[in-house]
Amino acid sequence: MDLQPRYDLCHALIQEAGALAQGYFNNLSALTIKSKGLQDMVSEADLNTEVLIKTRIAAAFPQDAFLGEETGVTAFSQGQGIWVVDPIDGTQPFISGMSNWCVSIAFVHDGAVQFGMVYAPVRNELFAGGKGFPATLNGAPMPRHPGKSLREGITGIGYNTRIKVEDFLRPFAAFLREGGMFFRDGSGALDLSYVAAGRLLGYYEPHINSWDCLGAIAVIEAAGLRVNDFLANDGLTKGNPIIAGVPEVYDDLVRISKL
Repeated sequence: MDLQPRYDLCHALIQEAGALAQGYFNNLSALTIKSKGLQDMVSEADLNTEVLIKTRIAAAFPQDAFLGEETGVTAFSQGQGIWVVDPIDGTQPFISGMSNWCVSIAFVHDGAVQFGMVYAPVRNELFAGGKGFPATLNGAPMPRHPGKSLREGITGIGYNTRIKVEDFLRPFAAFLREGGMFFRDGSGALDLSYVAAGRLLGYYEPHINSWDCLGAIAVIEAAGLRVNDFLANDGLTKGNPIIAGVPEVYDDLVRISKL
């Protein structure tokens, strides 16, 4: 499969989608917003941005499948490539007028993430990378975090209401006792991208959906950092825990996650 034309499409498309979403963001008072559940919101911006992405991909690569947070999955067979999209990761910050939201696009084939991108329009930051594609931020290489332990930097921690509070608090308390300091920006895709960019030591969330993380996972892997096998056990459609970080702290995060 030729990845370069797909990568090139993704690079242009994620910026087009980001511009569309930012247009809604700049006029929040006119936005139609609905609740999908506890702390789970959706707006017309989410849906229309995903439809734009889905339409562009279908026109360019009709042989590929599509999985989006808002429109679901198309017919998908073994051996087929599939695009995985979150049109706005961080909808709650988005509708609250905060800048910590992004568009995430990944391409999966042969059971692996081939490439991915995460674009934060308000912050003008585009993270990209994949197999055969370097990890970049706005086209430039990114430094690795210098920390060697959980005490030597900040770690992203994610939580959502699908997880029992006590199942989250056990590893979180252990993390704090080991001297870790946590960060949460409201977007798993962005926090994971910050790991790739050397801003965070690592990231842990007990469960996350594929559309929230695969774009950033591609960048993390391209940066030479460690991440668990997210796609195992049908992570594509069911989600999984996510653990990522610099090699020096990855094993500590794995150990803590099992408490």
